[in-house]
Amino acid sequence: MAKIQHGLGKGLGALLGDDASDLREIRKPVDYINREVAAATPKQDTADVLRVSVDLIEPNPFQPRVNFDPDALQELADSIRNTGLIQPVTVRKNGAKYQIISGERRYRASILAGMDRIPAYVMEVDDKRMLEMAIVENIQRENLDPIELATSYQRLMEECALTQEQLSDRIGKKRASVANQLRLLKLPAKVQQDLKAGLLSVGHAKVLLGVEDPKLQEQLCAQTVRKELSVRQLEEKVRALRKEAVPEKEPDELPDMYYRLLEKVGRYFGENISLRRNAAGKGSITIKFDSDEQMERFLQALDHERGL
Repeated sequence: MAKIQHGLGKGLGALLGDDASDLREIRKPVDYINREVAAATPKQDTADVLRVSVDLIEPNPFQPRVNFDPDALQELADSIRNTGLIQPVTVRKNGAKYQIISGERRYRASILAGMDRIPAYVMEVDDKRMLEMAIVENIQRENLDPIELATSYQRLMEECALTQEQLSDRIGKKRASVANQLRLLKLPAKVQQDLKAGLLSVGHAKVLLGVEDPKLQEQLCAQTVRKELSVRQLEEKVRALRKEAVPEKEPDELPDMYYRLLEKVGRYFGENISLRRNAAGKGSITIKFDSDEQMERFLQALDHERGL
């Protein structure tokens, strides 16, 4: 038996409530339907609960969910066939018909179950409000894949003119969570496709977002899927690639006088001399000697050059 859901998500529950006990039937013909609805026309964002013929219901044109799992839909249909549709769908009047605001999955399952009429909240809302309600309802109640969820966030922001902060308040999510979800849309199409298909996790996707080259992102994605790499293994692979990509830094060119110094002192100490110098001209010279005699010969050579 399908689990009975008691809330419609943030905002919708307060608008619609859960009392579906007072249901009025709507049957064909259309003129009868129009009279029934006109008798108690709801105000903006208010709802009446009616029984509406499935032939009069149209899918939501703003539906953010693209894929409906056939097996899950059939399971819901079996449950509806046995117990009926417990939670009404939400619709708005559209001429002689009704457009779904939320509950398209329940509507489709009801058709599979052979129902000719289903309970529905009838609301009067404009396109913008309908879009917002549809997306918010899906975000909070449906198991959207990561890309569908990110696309829903983006649509809410673009089509309802919301900032990330306003969006996070509207859906009850932290702003950082919203921002991270939206970043998934920056991935190449092939990577997004594998993420939608469940071949990659969001954890894998976050690692790939740390790679700037889109072609390399696709290559790493393909390796991850083919070799079934864990998130940790993918992180290690990315770290290794970054290490290889960093060229060995060429030593700064020293002024000629330092080379002359190394040459002269090296005559007496061989390779037992090292010199360090920074870009500002500061540094140090280290000499390792084997005996007092070696140092004595060096000092005598200095005295000789100075004419002492």
